[in-house]
Amino acid sequence: MSGDTVLIAGGGIAGLSLALTLHQIGVPVRVFEASPDVKPLGVGINLQPNAVRELFDLGIGQDALDEVGLPALEWALVGLNGNDIHAEPRGLSAGYLWPQYAVHRGAFLMLLYRTVLERLGSDAVMTGARATGYAQDADGVTLHLRHGDGTTEDVHGALLVGADGIHSELRAQMHPEQGPIHWGGALMWRGTVRARPIRTGSSFVGLGTDRHRMVIYPISKPDADGRALINWIAEVTQDSDGGWPGERWFIPAETEDFVHHFDDFRYDWLDVPAMLSASDVAYVNPMIDRDPVPTWVEGRVALMGDAAHAMYPTGSNGASQAIVDARVIGAKLLAHGVSPQALAAYDAELCGPVSELVLRNRQAGPFGLLTLVSERSGGVFEDIDDVIPPEERAAFIADYKAAAGFAVERLNAAPPTIPKGARIA
Repeated sequence: MSGDTVLIAGGGIAGLSLALTLHQIGVPVRVFEASPDVKPLGVGINLQPNAVRELFDLGIGQDALDEVGLPALEWALVGLNGNDIHAEPRGLSAGYLWPQYAVHRGAFLMLLYRTVLERLGSDAVMTGARATGYAQDADGVTLHLRHGDGTTEDVHGALLVGADGIHSELRAQMHPEQGPIHWGGALMWRGTVRARPIRTGSSFVGLGTDRHRMVIYPISKPDADGRALINWIAEVTQDSDGGWPGERWFIPAETEDFVHHFDDFRYDWLDVPAMLSASDVAYVNPMIDRDPVPTWVEGRVALMGDAAHAMYPTGSNGASQAIVDARVIGAKLLAHGVSPQALAAYDAELCGPVSELVLRNRQAGPFGLLTLVSERSGGVFEDIDDVIPPEERAAFIADYKAAAGFAVERLNAAPPTIPKGARIA
């Protein structure tokens, strides 16, 4: 293996985005994925315009993204009694130079995986290889791996990036004092159903209250019958004393076990219990994150994605930020070479503000408007302007966009993270 090879622990969205970025700028790279196979796991996620910009610059364009999802046209919050709290256009309709995409997470992951194999070669990703730790010296870094058959292996490279998720063993070594995974009491049931899209036909809709809500959006274009694959998330907040009582994090669920929580979510434009009962698949997991750490870097080792900043999915930022991480790492390697200095520059740019975003999402992110409605009206209202003035609502959402890196004017005016054709010396 080349002495300037970058090792990536984790073959999820973060690790694969980084592999494509490093290949684009001419840095040798190898990916090690713990699972024996890369599979299309998960349901819906949103890719914000700042992440779509980076995908376009990677050569993953609109045609490819249309195969795994569709552009989002609207973002809306709706109160418990069915009245709008806030609605706004998204993506190109909002003036961005890039769309926002709602995609099937598993299909998007497989798009990245196929692209990595096509561009880097069939041996670019080693599966069944779990990262268990690292050692480093002046000459490089050694990644300790455990294979599915129980054997171990050490691999040497110039730098190591941990993209091994919320349970990252590399983060645990870097920060042995880190606390346990944080759970604030919110349970999420997630699934998909084939149904007719509501509102614009491609709307992201948050419906309910701060402690009891649905999130609904399509992740495919309608077929000839007018039905699309609809992603839904059902959330209920309960007492979190003692931490998460379950042993597993993302397990199959039966709709009859939770549909009763949403018996009152019936409107002339949507019958939530009927939608849930018709679902193709459902899973249950806690809404979890990790407390921020002071740094994502130790010498030749860096963290990215959920290993660095696992966050509540209240702002549609998890996958988007992982893609941005990858691009910023690439930009710093261009500026500083394949060196610890590049990782330090990445850490200096992103660790602080993204850690603040983790805590902002823990406080409900843009869904914080639902909290204000609950505090001021008990969640029920006739005219939202009497509860939260329109300028206050607009300022609340604009503040979140700025914190998350996709304020429209700033993003549109920003130069490319990695200039076209840039290659490392």
